[in-house]
Amino acid sequence: MKMCIIYWSGTGNTEAMANLICEGAVSAGADVTLKEVSSASVSDIQAADIAIFGCPSMGDEILEEDEFEPFMKSVTDTLGGKKIGLFGSYDWGDGEWMRTWESDVKKAGAVLLKDGLIVNLTPAGTDIDKCREFGKDIAGM
Repeated sequence: MKMCIIYWSGTGNTEAMANLICEGAVSAGADVTLKEVSSASVSDIQAADIAIFGCPSMGDEILEEDEFEPFMKSVTDTLGGKKIGLFGSYDWGDGEWMRTWESDVKKAGAVLLKDGLIVNLTPAGTDIDKCREFGKDIAGM
């Protein structure tokens, strides 16, 4: 099972989630490529059986606008039939950005393997386990 995890992180919270999700997926036997969005390309997604995207909630509960959102727009046409997962951290709000993001990738024809994983600020306590389980669960699908 080849998996790519592509993320953007401004404060390190979403990066921490990405690393924990990667740990979980590797523990389940997945061959994982972990990349910041600035070094990712559509070929990373195409080479993987599963793509997992991570971005925190920004401003008015939206994806990060300078790097991540343009990347998602550039790969949307390649998501049809692709198995994906979504995750990210937030500071306030109720997860609206994740619900919108899930809807957008489903409209693009992607197969969302699990509900998006959101963590308030830095993953700690049970959130650490949730992140690892998220990676492990998706790797097993």
